[in-house]
Amino acid sequence: MKSAATTLAGCLLALGTTQARTAPLPPRDTLPAARTLSIGEVVVTGTRHETDPRHLPMTVSVVDRKTIAESRRSSLLPSLAEQVPGLFVTGRGTMGYGVATGAAGQMTLRGIGSGLQSGNPTTGLLVLIDGHPQYMGLMGHPIADACRSAMAERVEVVRGPASVLYGSNAMGGVINIVTRKTDDDGIHADLQADYGSYNTLQTALTARMRHKRFTATAGGTYNRTDGHRRDMGFEQYGGYAKAGYRIGRAWEAVVDLDLTHFNASNPGPVTAPIRDNDARITRGMVSASVRNDYGNTSGGLTFFANWGRHRIDDGHAPGEPPLDYRFRSHDRMMGIAWYQSATLFPGNRLTAGFDWQRFGGKAWNHYLATGKDVTTADKTMDEVAAYVDFRQRLARRLTLDVGLRVDRHSHTGTEWVPQGGLSLQLPRDAQLKATAAKGFRFPTIREMYMFPPQNPDLKPERLMNYELSFAQRLLGGALSYGVNLYFIDGENMIVRRPVDGRPMNVNTGKVENWGVEAEAAYRISPAWRIAANYSYLHMRYPVVAAPEHKLYCGINFAKGRWSASTGLQYVRGLYTQTDPATQERFALWNADVAFRAARRIELYLRGENLLAQRYEINAGFPMPRATVAGGMNIHF
Repeated sequence: MKSAATTLAGCLLALGTTQARTAPLPPRDTLPAARTLSIGEVVVTGTRHETDPRHLPMTVSVVDRKTIAESRRSSLLPSLAEQVPGLFVTGRGTMGYGVATGAAGQMTLRGIGSGLQSGNPTTGLLVLIDGHPQYMGLMGHPIADACRSAMAERVEVVRGPASVLYGSNAMGGVINIVTRKTDDDGIHADLQADYGSYNTLQTALTARMRHKRFTATAGGTYNRTDGHRRDMGFEQYGGYAKAGYRIGRAWEAVVDLDLTHFNASNPGPVTAPIRDNDARITRGMVSASVRNDYGNTSGGLTFFANWGRHRIDDGHAPGEPPLDYRFRSHDRMMGIAWYQSATLFPGNRLTAGFDWQRFGGKAWNHYLATGKDVTTADKTMDEVAAYVDFRQRLARRLTLDVGLRVDRHSHTGTEWVPQGGLSLQLPRDAQLKATAAKGFRFPTIREMYMFPPQNPDLKPERLMNYELSFAQRLLGGALSYGVNLYFIDGENMIVRRPVDGRPMNVNTGKVENWGVEAEAAYRISPAWRIAANYSYLHMRYPVVAAPEHKLYCGINFAKGRWSASTGLQYVRGLYTQTDPATQERFALWNADVAFRAARRIELYLRGENLLAQRYEINAGFPMPRATVAGGMNIHF
């Protein structure tokens, strides 16, 4: 293992970290840059409108469609964990994350996301779809199995607090899934299917069309696996549709719908196996928006909603009788978001917005023998907020950005959220950024009203993030690298502590994290490109699912009909539990090769964990050793 770490460290020092591929920068909604700067990508997550990220004080990582497609995975999360320094996602098998006890899919960014307790869901890292919050109305966390690769055009990840724009849950950062579209007239379709180890099948069909002012995208997925352990099967159906119509030159209307249903089984930890722990989950999302773009001003109004139906059998130990009840829940979350951004004078951009959300649901235990339902929670809460973000070029190369949000929760009260930063464009296509931002999270209905540790008197969690970053592009953009230094200081973190002889959720936890992130990418030639990223995280108060060291190095080749890629991820200092403290380290080698057999047909073979490492991410859930799969892509 030591030799693997040494090899990877050498790769990092030579290369640095992954930078997003660049796309043409539109003239609208950007501040003028010095002529020496190369053209960069455009992002929408660090700000509500399309913006050159060089003028934003925070760091935004972009994982584009090409990278997502090349991963050949049904879930987005493993690819994001490889490509984004500081981001880690837990896993438990070949496919599927599940929900409730024993579930995986917990996400942390710089040690923030899943809370301070083992097994806590992801409530401190916000997942968006096209800018709309996605979380379970009662539990307050995203559903990891709803993050599907087939629907994503690209993913933008804000590394650090984004609470000024997105409110609660964004205190650790934001993962924004931007859904697919087409810029070409006509109809285009893609079919992907592969089959591999443990009877694992992945399929996805996507169709996209454009005709004059109308665009539409629709797709469906079906995935399944037997799993590498008994009682670890997973099956998922998913579908999504999106339609847009341009009204004149400046206005556009968009509606979209996403549905997924999955069946997941949990065998329990190997030291305490469980039988019949099965979950049947259905999730849905819908939104409708109108957007305007006049160049000097742009904005939009959106209505969004997501909902879910959960049916869970908590299972029983071998030899014991099955439980006489089943857990049931219906949850919902809906809201309205408005923003407008305008250039008031040269070098300026002012954005103002308003958000309203209502979330909640009902949970109960259904007793099989009597048919009686016993309610465990039936709550609905509201959150309303207003924010303003002001960006101003102070000199030819210096940009100031300040923001403020006031957020009112119907139960816990009002939270004020400031943010500020500077971005300095340096000679030779370099940039220096500094930022200070507050992040916060309101307690969830689960934490206040459900299950024995509940406490209705909980207060919001809060933290401050201080960050300094440097990035540069050289050789005409062929080589890029960047380094980030950050310090996080948090208080009021929700933890379970004994109060009067029983466990209770209380605001006594603290966070004190600091770390370094580095990334680099180099296009050696039209056929070869290589990239790496590394993150070091020091936690004064350790949490699970947040490794001390995480390193990824990847190489891609494409020429003629052949393409291939390989990547090595090294993780060390990963807590799988903190009491007693248990740490893991491992190196995962993945590789794939593809051949274009015909103009529209591509065949591929991929392998994961080819070093056959023995390791755990969730305590008691050994991960599968080497797996292989073969498949094809057909483009119509």
